[in-house]
Amino acid sequence: MASVQRLVAYERVSTARQVQSGLGLQAQRKIIEDFAASRQADVLARFTEVESERKADRPELAKALHHAKVTGATLVIPKLDRLSRNAAFLLALRDGGVKFIACDMPEVNDLTVGIMALVAEAEREAISRRTKEALAVAKARGVKLGNPNGAKSLRREGKDCWALRAAVSANAKT
Repeated sequence: MASVQRLVAYERVSTARQVQSGLGLQAQRKIIEDFAASRQADVLARFTEVESERKADRPELAKALHHAKVTGATLVIPKLDRLSRNAAFLLALRDGGVKFIACDMPEVNDLTVGIMALVAEAEREAISRRTKEALAVAKARGVKLGNPNGAKSLRREGKDCWALRAAVSANAKT
């Protein structure tokens, strides 16, 4: 009898606004749940993070990778860009001894991971360039950029980003 595939789920959104809407995390969770069901796999653990993919130091990702490594499970992500759009990061992960699967490309191999990593990095750079260009145009038109109430309103309400991250992590474990 074949053994059941064991998975460790990793979901990530970049901003607190995405957490508040819940849509990004719910969509990612559904993609992973549908993937696991289609493979009759068990999700051993789920790790959720609110962090930019540009940051290499992501505590929840580190925990997910460690959990996958010690249990011999496969890290599962909804889409490759939820992990990173940095080719060096993805290639190091590929070579780091933890198997991972992106639900949107479940049949990738070492060659295609390398290619997709380079494509994802080029996409990240294009998004950054387009965003900077659009902000420059808006600024030239006299639009005031940024959130004038951002950090001040959070401090006024006695909230901080760590409380939000803790809430997201707690919700992810339920």
